[in-house]
Amino acid sequence: MEVAHQRCCGLDVHKKTVVACLIVRGAGTARREIRTFSTMTKDLLAMADWLEAAECTHVAMESTGSYWKPIYNLLEGSFTLLVANAQHLKAVPGRKTDVKDAEWIAQLLQHGLLRASFIPGREERELRELTRYRTSLIRERSAEVNRVQKTLEGANIKLASVASNVVGASGRAMLAAMIAGIDDATELARLAQGRLREKHEALVDALSGRMSQHQRFLLGAQLRHMDELDAVVAEISTEIERRLRPHVATMERLRTIPGVGKRVAEVLVAEAGTDMGRFPTAAHFSAWAGVCPGNDESAGKRRSGRTRKGSPWLRVVLMEAARSSSRTPTYLGAQYRRIAARRGSKRSAIAVAHSILRIAYHLMSSPDATYIDLGTNYLERRTHERTRKLAIRKLESLGYAVSLEPVA
Repeated sequence: MEVAHQRCCGLDVHKKTVVACLIVRGAGTARREIRTFSTMTKDLLAMADWLEAAECTHVAMESTGSYWKPIYNLLEGSFTLLVANAQHLKAVPGRKTDVKDAEWIAQLLQHGLLRASFIPGREERELRELTRYRTSLIRERSAEVNRVQKTLEGANIKLASVASNVVGASGRAMLAAMIAGIDDATELARLAQGRLREKHEALVDALSGRMSQHQRFLLGAQLRHMDELDAVVAEISTEIERRLRPHVATMERLRTIPGVGKRVAEVLVAEAGTDMGRFPTAAHFSAWAGVCPGNDESAGKRRSGRTRKGSPWLRVVLMEAARSSSRTPTYLGAQYRRIAARRGSKRSAIAVAHSILRIAYHLMSSPDATYIDLGTNYLERRTHERTRKLAIRKLESLGYAVSLEPVA
């Protein structure tokens, strides 16, 4: 088999140790050297010195958990690094020791059989960590809202049955009054604001419960936790905005896509970066993100075309943008409604997310590109034209001369 790299190394990475297999090819022979290092910084630096002394050029490792990150941080810039999908390395059974795993990775790397995962630069990785941490905190806040509703249900208070947002302006005022010891349902209902005032009688019934001191204590702790989460989310959002200042123009172009708001645009830039040259086409970009149909064909038959996993963080915000665009009088909204009627809302959301990502690819590929909406009746116009041409060809094949005259 052809040798692609003369001096390379395979790493089997664990939490406390990393096993390195160095392969150096000479005049028709290959020398292997295996060493085990601790994952402490000084030992990783010693491993880097050992590889540099051997004039190693390529280093490969599995993308197992987050254990590859400290090694990647220290070796970045000194070697050509490949972080490979673990599923691509375990196809051959019987290799399940640390030394054999390292040897197998080194052999695959030597012959150029490994495909590297997309690992962005350090600045993009840091931006990713910020956006992902913010998403985790927002999810934690949603979980805390559910805990508040659970506490209210335990006190026989059915506020969630009347108010759409229990922790909105009206809900927070009522919750603060409950914590302060106010039990009168009529007095609590008077704290409603805006359109919620129109539901005064329903609010009185919903707020008539049995609030104990224990539940007041729980509500106070839960609301304080929510306030702390809001403060941290705001702080992280400010840092994200600061890091994205060089890409303001790109962000503004992305926000012209229906359904794409500020947060979706920030996650798009953080997860994929702004350099679309790393993706040959929009189809490659969609495949990497995991929002395009999969390929599963055998014996000439197409089987399930379910999407691959891709980037879960990017997929979630794209699905949110797709569902948001479904409520707009745009081409994407029409596409969502058209597919949802036949295939259901979930498949429709994936299809629209795919369209959004392809649009984003072209907007980020060219600084002069702008988004022009095709309109809600674009698909109808295209179908109408196709039907007309098909009917003319059919009549002509039957021996008729066809001329069309529009009805007044």
